[in-house]
Amino acid sequence: MTDMEFENQLRAIASGMEYPRTPNIVGSVMTRIHATRPRFFSRKLVWSLTILLILISSLALIPPVRAAIIEFIQIGVVRIFPRSGEPTPEAIRTAEPDITPSSLIPLLKNIADETTLAHAQQIAGYPIPIPMYPPELGLPDYVYVQDLGGAMTVLIWMDPSHPENVMLSLHFIPPGSWAIKKMGPEVIQETQVNGEHAIWAEGPYPLKMRNGNIEFTRLIDGHVLIWAEGDVTYRLETDLSMEEAIRIAESLEPVP
Repeated sequence: MTDMEFENQLRAIASGMEYPRTPNIVGSVMTRIHATRPRFFSRKLVWSLTILLILISSLALIPPVRAAIIEFIQIGVVRIFPRSGEPTPEAIRTAEPDITPSSLIPLLKNIADETTLAHAQQIAGYPIPIPMYPPELGLPDYVYVQDLGGAMTVLIWMDPSHPENVMLSLHFIPPGSWAIKKMGPEVIQETQVNGEHAIWAEGPYPLKMRNGNIEFTRLIDGHVLIWAEGDVTYRLETDLSMEEAIRIAESLEPVP
């Protein structure tokens, strides 16, 4: 059951309920003070609440519904639900394209809102630390600050030995941004960054292009580490191992 189907089901249930009238607060309090015996809800209202409880309990017995209600992982602004066995129409429509070195550089040039790291620090509204590991990493080669329901910052480092390849991609997603909610990453393993809950996953993410379109893609044929610190959610994309990705994430420090 999708989120929309579940919401429609609850709306249908709620529409058949009998809601009590807005109470007279003063009269109700005085009645309770002077009453010699407790007042009870009307029999009709009790039956309505009982039926609603039975319906919700019945829905919870259905495995897909129970999974949609209970089983999710919360990382910062990200709430990740388990994927169903069959791809959804949206998943098919937004499947990421194959990234090859020949198509990567034009793609980077077509990403909208490129800026400098110094300017990004001024307009993002939150700190933008960079990894100190590996020591030779240095400053990012590309910096973008995109308005996706909030100022999402993207830092990209190219591989010095293969300048046509991306080595690291680090996203900063502020609260209120819809970007990470649309990623639908597939969780591979739960882990920790600086002692806080994190996930090792894979999947595309949205980027705004110069022509105004939103494309779901990824820049590296690898995995992604997602964690949160304060109000900001981080997404580190790399083809390195999870252990190396965690080491990079834990090395973030303010720009010297």
